[in-house]
Formats: sequence, C-alpha cells, structure tokens
Amino acid sequence: MEDLVEVYELQADMPVGVMDSGLGGISVLQKIRQVLPQENCIFFGDSAHAPYGDKSLAEIRQLTANVVNNLLRQRVKAVVIACNTASSAAGAILREKYPWLPIIAIEPALKPAVLHKIGGRVLVLATSTTLREKKFKKLMESYEDKAEIISMPLPGLPEFVERGELDSPALREFLQKHFSALGDKKIDCGVLGCTHYPFVRPVIQELLGEEVAIFDGAEGTARQLRRQLDMRGLLNMRGKNGEVIWQNSSKDTHLIELSKQLLG
Repeated sequence: MEDLVEVYELQADMPVGVMDSGLGGISVLQKIRQVLPQENCIFFGDSAHAPYGDKSLAEIRQLTANVVNNLLRQRVKAVVIACNTASSAAGAILREKYPWLPIIAIEPALKPAVLHKIGGRVLVLATSTTLREKKFKKLMESYEDKAEIISMPLPGLPEFVERGELDSPALREFLQKHFSALGDKKIDCGVLGCTHYPFVRPVIQELLGEEVAIFDGAEGTARQLRRQLDMRGLLNMRGKNGEVIWQNSSKDTHLIELSKQLLG
C-alpha cells in the first residue's frame, strides 16, 4: 500500500468521501443523501479497475488503499467504502492504518434478513471474493443456526450496471441461469451483497418472486456514517443540501453522466 497521508484536523464542513470499485456504490450514496442531505460528498468510482470481485486479495487491498489515499489528499472527514468486496478485503486494515479517521465499511445485510424470518431460507447474492472472505464467513456462522443460508456468487453482474444495462433480455437470461440452480427451493429472503446489485433489484425481485423480502446494506451503512460523524461532532449543520463531486479513474466521460443518472 502507499505511504500514509499526513494526519490533518477533521472539520464539520469537510466533505465525506465515498468510494466503490465502479458505480455500484452510488446505491449507498443514495441512502447517504437521504440520511445526511446536508453533507457534501466526493464519490470516486474506480471503473478503470472494475470489477474488484475477480481480483486477488492483494490487488483489492492495493486498489482500495490507492482510492482512499486519493480521497484523503482531498481532505475528507470520513470515508465510506461502498463496496462489499473492498470492505471485506481492506476495511479492517485501513481502520488500523488511519485510526483518526472515521472509515465506514459496508457488509451484506444478513442479520435483518435472518431476523425477518427465523428458520427461513436466505439467499445471499454477492461477489466470489466477498463470499470467501473470513469476514463474511464469520457473519454467516453467527446466523446459520437461525436460518438456512445459501450463498450464490454472480460474477459478471456488476458489468451490466457499469454499462447502464439495468433491465434487458441478456440480464434476465444471466440471472435466470444462476437462479435455476436453486431448483424448487423456496426462498424467503434475498440479500444483495454487492452495491451494484440494488440497481437491478426490480429484475431480481421479479425472478425470485414478489413474496421474497430483499435486503441490502446501504441504509445501515448510511446510519452508521451519521452515528460516527455525530460522535465526533462532525455533522454539517449548515441547514442546506450538500453537493456531490463526481470522480472516476476511467477516462470514459460517459461514466460521470451515468453516475448522475443512477443517483436519480
């Protein structure tokens, strides 16, 4: 990882940095804008290196550290790792490296899904890296006595979102192919364990069935950001809506426009 950025004083009027391996983290940014509308945010999408899910652990940690250091050079007061893969691989390491900085890492919303129906069957959709990391395995072990938990990696799904392809015959065929592996198993709850997935949630909901309760970690992450800022006296209390500064590692200028559209 790169050398540490110098420690600086955190102030309430500084922006919040939100990062993702691409555009998926905008689903978390949406919730942050709802929970903390007065905060200015810098959203950095690392689309030039997306997806993170098919990379080695060392690569993911390096890429995540590079983006976080970029945000620190812009003097953010907190960093939200709005990527489940990056959170699992690098969240704890970055908190150790930057103990003075609020770093909020997202995780799959397994707890609310299990508690929604004790004894039910929960389908966790995520990247292969997220599902095989110790962080998720520990989380899964905490609830496997309360529900039947089925893990399903969906390699290739984030790329649909990166192309702005949120509902198409190809997307439906892709999802149906994976869901067919469930056979006749009745799913009670679904967990969207990648921040790209909420953007295709309507299609996932339709294919799994309208009776299936769907959960993601965006709202919990936004609430945790608010708690962390409040604890440190860093909430922006100016009383007007903040702005979003869009940044992306890719040279494709279309991605910024797509980012704004996804934020909605």
